[in-house]
Amino acid sequence: MERKHELLPYWISDSKERLDRDKIAELLGTAYWSSKRSRATIEAGIDASLCFGIYDENGQQAGFSRVITDGATFSYICDVIIDPGHRGKGLGKWLVRTMLAHPDVQPTNKMLATRDAHGLYEQFGFQRAEALRLERAATP
Repeated sequence: MERKHELLPYWISDSKERLDRDKIAELLGTAYWSSKRSRATIEAGIDASLCFGIYDENGQQAGFSRVITDGATFSYICDVIIDPGHRGKGLGKWLVRTMLAHPDVQPTNKMLATRDAHGLYEQFGFQRAEALRLERAATP
């Protein structure tokens, strides 16, 4: 799947071959939710997920997200991040809208966790709800 932005010189692809894994690791290294992940963990997450990359007119990675899904009943949206140099253009909204419309995500119940982007996701119908969590111990 590839989708060009209707007004801006950006496009989204779900092709893992296009992903700039170095850039993704760099971006995730700056986020509160992923800064302690090892490169191996980032790579494993990419390999096991449905991934979306946003690219600028030069083909450079400008954003990333991934969805863990069974394609039938459940999807967990995670690692939604836009490069700081490309923020403020609505790319995050476009990325979320594109993920939610993907045929492997659209028919499922969707979940995500955020500490600071509630307003973004509530625009798409997400509602705050109590959840339980079991977190594994950190590994070197």
